[in-house]
Amino acid sequence: MKRRPIILGIVGDSAAGKSTLTSGLVKLLGEERVTHVCVDDYHKYDRAERRALNITPLHPDCNYLDVFELHLERLHYGQPILKPVYLHATGTHGRPEYVKPREFVIVEGLLGFHTATMRQFYDVKVYLDPPEELRRQWKINRDTAKRGYTVEQVLADLERREPDAAAFIRPQRNWADIVVRFYPDENGHVNGAHLNARLTLRPTIPHPDFSYLAQNRPGHGGVRLLLQRDANKPVDVLEIDGNVSAEQAEKLEAAIWAHLPDLRPLQPGEFGAFQESTQTRHSNPLALTQLLLVYHLLRQYSDLGNLPMASPVAALSRLRAGGAQIQEQH
Repeated sequence: MKRRPIILGIVGDSAAGKSTLTSGLVKLLGEERVTHVCVDDYHKYDRAERRALNITPLHPDCNYLDVFELHLERLHYGQPILKPVYLHATGTHGRPEYVKPREFVIVEGLLGFHTATMRQFYDVKVYLDPPEELRRQWKINRDTAKRGYTVEQVLADLERREPDAAAFIRPQRNWADIVVRFYPDENGHVNGAHLNARLTLRPTIPHPDFSYLAQNRPGHGGVRLLLQRDANKPVDVLEIDGNVSAEQAEKLEAAIWAHLPDLRPLQPGEFGAFQESTQTRHSNPLALTQLLLVYHLLRQYSDLGNLPMASPVAALSRLRAGGAQIQEQH
C-alpha cells in the first residue's frame, strides 16, 4: 500500500520566519521529496480589494479556509489538489497550480491551525513566536526590500493588523507541538547569526532524549535542557545560545544526524541559512532547529512503514548513547 504523506504545519505572524525555516527543511529532506504549500495562497481578496473592504489577510473571513480544509484533507490522503496562487510581489492572484503531495508536505502560513478540522491533519505542528519588536523589524526589512512598501506604510499596516493578530494568529500557539522562539541576547543584539533559540517541546509528540543537557548551565555559550511550565503544563525547553561554539553545535548536530540514516549528511553551511540585507548568512541555532524538525518528520514517516532507518525505540537509544558520548568528551 502507498503510504500517506507526512504533513508539517508551520504557523506564525507575518515575517515571523516561516519561509526561512521551511527552506532549510527542504534542503535537508531533498526538494524531490517535499511539497510546499503556503496558506497565503488561499486569500479571498487581492491587495486592492482588502484595502477597499478594510479587512486584513489575518482575518479568517479574508481567506477561503473551507477550501483550504478540503485541500489539506486531500493532501493528507495523498491526493492532488488544484491550489490557488497569490502573488505577494503584486498583491494579486495568479493561475491555479496543480499540486501532487510527495513524501513530505510542509504547510506554512498565517491561519494553518485556526480550526480543529485543519489541526487533525498535521503530524507535527510548529508555531514561530519571535518577540514582537524583532518580528516588526523583520517585516519592515522584508516588505521594503521585496514588496515595494515604504517604512511608513509597513508601520501603518502593522498597527492595522494588530487586532486580528491578537484575535486569530497568536492564539494558535496553544495548538503547537513545538514553539520556536528566536530572540536577542541580554544585551539586545539582533545580529541574526547570533540570535538565541528557545524550543518549547510539548508532550503532545515524542521528542529526542536531551536529558543529558540538563546539567549545562546558562551563560556558558552552549545548549541546555530545562523543565518549565507553559500554559500551566510541564514542558521541556531546549535553549540554544546564539554564541554556541561551532564545536558544540557540531556535536549536537552529529547526535541528531545519527538518527537520520535516510538522509545524506549536509555540511553546516548547506542549511541554517537566512537572508540579512543582501547577504546569505548562517545561524547554528537555526540549523539545529531545522535538524530537530527533520528528525520529527522522519520519525513520523518511519512509524507509517518500513523506512530504512532505526525504529523510534532504537533511535532514542542511539540518541541517549550519543548524548553519553558527548558528556564523556566534556
